[in-house]
Amino acid sequence: MSRDDSGSGRQTRRAYLSHGGAVIGGSILAGCTGSADDGSTDETGGTGGTDSTDGDGDPGNDSSASSQSDDGGSESEEVPYAASMEPAGEVTFESVPERWVAYTGGFADMAVALGKADGLAGIGNADRYYTRVYDELPGVDVDRSLVEAHPNVRTKEEFYEIDADVHLYDPRMLVNWFDWGDDDVAEIRDNVGPFFGNLIFRRSDEWHDYRYYTLYEAFERVADAFRERERFEAFAELHEAFIADVQSRLPPAEDRPSVFVTFEGTDKPETFSPYRLVDKGTSKKQWLDLGVTDSLAGTDVENLSTTNRGELDYENLLEVDPDVLLVRGHERKSPAEFRDTVLAYMEDHPVGGELSTVRNGRVYRGGYLYQGPIHNLFLTERAAKQLYPEEFGDVTDDAELFDRQRVADIVAGDL
Repeated sequence: MSRDDSGSGRQTRRAYLSHGGAVIGGSILAGCTGSADDGSTDETGGTGGTDSTDGDGDPGNDSSASSQSDDGGSESEEVPYAASMEPAGEVTFESVPERWVAYTGGFADMAVALGKADGLAGIGNADRYYTRVYDELPGVDVDRSLVEAHPNVRTKEEFYEIDADVHLYDPRMLVNWFDWGDDDVAEIRDNVGPFFGNLIFRRSDEWHDYRYYTLYEAFERVADAFRERERFEAFAELHEAFIADVQSRLPPAEDRPSVFVTFEGTDKPETFSPYRLVDKGTSKKQWLDLGVTDSLAGTDVENLSTTNRGELDYENLLEVDPDVLLVRGHERKSPAEFRDTVLAYMEDHPVGGELSTVRNGRVYRGGYLYQGPIHNLFLTERAAKQLYPEEFGDVTDDAELFDRQRVADIVAGDL
């Protein structure tokens, strides 16, 4: 792709991108912060748990499909094509994006699944992008040095420096979390490259007053942006078969556990931020697919959000009495390390030790906040073992519930 770097008022190389129906209006809210003492970043970009120090419906297609080569790659002949995702609206591309930046590991994982790992130029939250799962996929690799070179891309200066072709960011997130103005969004969109993303991991933020997408609805749109329809369809087929098989083996609904999902990144938890399964954000996908019930059902406890930072204590949990406690913020730990720290502390706690979920040892890591299609396969497998070990095996065993080689083949374009 050609570049023209002659002056601030230049016709940039982004002239090959045109934007229609962009929606970037709305109120500007201050970015939110949490209250943990360890200074690490929670899922909103404020301070929270220690995890950041760790390293429905018809999917539809509201963008034009593209022709592809037999190996899943795009044809060499470049013709204008469009892809659409709220809040950016429709974006018309003159050529397939090569360099990309993603805010969340979920959207980064989508690009990797589409065979675009080599185009990674930075990420907005590197500590929440878990790349170890790729180690189990032959030939699939993400250069972590590219991630660490630009690990927290959220300023205009960084967007200019990286000079990516597309930004897999929800621009309203930049406005509401990082105090951007609408003019800042427009500047980067017009002078560097388009934004193409939607904050889908939860659905509880008041400022998010436009369409949400399921994981595979968003993945489909990212595939349209990269002209990788065949890879997307292969993943969708694999995912559908995998979920159908797992669900066919679940016990009756009345025999499934109630769960409490929380974010609490410290090894010595005293309070717990609630994640409501009724929220239906993509970070809860595996739990919803596995048919569990929300232990907070029937209560007035709200989901964690930009404006709701409420927490529950051990006495509150005793009243709720969940069958399973799923604690987020510990994804860099192994199952054994989690048991030896978080679970051990709760077992010794004068109130926490009274919880049936603690007494029964049913306290587990709660999975990623930001998950893409590859992440989701691994997280669903792990969750099935956590919730139904009698059927799927212990969470520490080597039983595999999906075909790693098939995933690697799709990424490689062997369709």
